[in-house]
Amino acid sequence: MPNTVFSEVNHPLIKAILHHSDQELLTLYQNYPDQGKFFTAIFCRYGQIVQTLINHSVRSPVQSDYLFAESWRDIFHELRDLDLRQTGENLTLQNWLINHTAVLINSIELPPVESIHYSLKQAPVPFWCYLWQAIEQLPPLLRLTILMAQTFHWSETRIAAYLQAEGETLSPAAVKDLTTQGYQDLQKGLPADIQQIYLH
Repeated sequence: MPNTVFSEVNHPLIKAILHHSDQELLTLYQNYPDQGKFFTAIFCRYGQIVQTLINHSVRSPVQSDYLFAESWRDIFHELRDLDLRQTGENLTLQNWLINHTAVLINSIELPPVESIHYSLKQAPVPFWCYLWQAIEQLPPLLRLTILMAQTFHWSETRIAAYLQAEGETLSPAAVKDLTTQGYQDLQKGLPADIQQIYLH
């Protein structure tokens, strides 16, 4: 299974910061959570190493992409509080990523291929991580409406009927307004530089 070439590495915003050391990128990522370029630069630097480890342990390309994205989503959260200097040993970011990926390979349960809807080509990993973060920040009703519209491709009428069964009285027109509001809030929740790298 060939490794993917991550095209974001060529984006001017990423090229401009790739000279930073791992520790500098990690500190910048932790200090500026409203900017996505620092995590994206770490991903560009180490994405292929993590992908190689996963490709060696998972046969199916679909499951491999899923595990790759899930691993980076976990790494995305773990890096927020990671202090390499407090580990008591000379741990590098690369070693930490390798060790952490090995743990994740053994602990993340892979769903069957037919139930995986993730595609690496359609949703590059850094974008996917920030998108999930934005989804998690939405109010529950907005989040549910967006997920039903996007994941299940339900119509406004079907979503309204489902919500009615759950005790929410909404017309299909109100569901349409909610969905529109959800998409707007979702875009606002994405860091501006992530939008620049992936949506322009």
